[in-house]
Amino acid sequence: MKNTLETRLGIFFALALVTAFIILEMVGGAELFRKTVPMRARFNNIQELKVGDPVKMAGVQIGHVNKITLADQKVEVWMKMNPDAEVRTSSKATIKFIGLLGQNYVAIDFGTPEAPRAAANTLLESGDHVDLSTLMAKLEGVASGVEGLTKNFSGENFSNLLGPFTDFLKQNNPKLTAIFGNLQNITTQIADGKGTVGKLVSDDALYNTALSAVKNLNDTSGDIKKTIADAQGTLESAKSVIDQVNKGQGTVGMLLKDPALYKETTTAMTNLREILQKINQGQGSVGKLVNDETLLKNVKMTLQKVDKATEGLEDQGPLSILGLVAGNLF
Repeated sequence: MKNTLETRLGIFFALALVTAFIILEMVGGAELFRKTVPMRARFNNIQELKVGDPVKMAGVQIGHVNKITLADQKVEVWMKMNPDAEVRTSSKATIKFIGLLGQNYVAIDFGTPEAPRAAANTLLESGDHVDLSTLMAKLEGVASGVEGLTKNFSGENFSNLLGPFTDFLKQNNPKLTAIFGNLQNITTQIADGKGTVGKLVSDDALYNTALSAVKNLNDTSGDIKKTIADAQGTLESAKSVIDQVNKGQGTVGMLLKDPALYKETTTAMTNLREILQKINQGQGSVGKLVNDETLLKNVKMTLQKVDKATEGLEDQGPLSILGLVAGNLF
């Protein structure tokens, strides 16, 4: 290849184009040649947000701030989004900052999955953002409070605080010594098993009594459980009997459920009523016996004859008695 002027100019322009492309890629100018989706959001205050700041979703950059204007007494921020970014109509835009230097960016959340994807020029809902100056003012207030607290615990204030307490200890030193001595004696007696508390702590009788009481409670609970189990068994048996009766099984079940008994009882009562009616009307043998007065007269005459026959029984022999009775009767 000849080292001519045209060759050198061609190499120079090629290097210039590569360098320009690299520079545009680094500064984001290459996006001019890419397809982007414009979107916007309105804020009350954007703080130090400026054109070119990134737009992120879950920490991943999906675009950048393209233009900042004023609209309807708010700041309208225009953003260029990557076409593959899943920004939805329910997504919310919030201005956040990175680090204490206050580098701002626009954060976009995912929104709800059922919401449709946002189209070009969609006005996204905006959220409140943390004001760095307000946060620093709060931190300054906290620092002032800590500083005031440390001043209150200076040497002089600390001495004033503990002064009355030390004076109280000095004035009541003998009493406090006696109190601690008495406490030591009491604890020694308790440890030796003396006194009521000492016996409660050291004597095994209380433990044995408590153990017996617990054992008795366990036995009683066992008896109660057995009684409950027996009662449950009785209830189950009663339930089984009731179920059999409801199903018409057994003697009682058949008596309650079988209609034949009702029919037979009804028939018997009907027949009995008819018999009683016939007796009252004097029909049949029993009716005649009940309603005919001739029978009553015959019975009275027979009794009179018996009375007469018994009057001469004392003086007559057996055969004579039989003959006399037969004669009186017939």
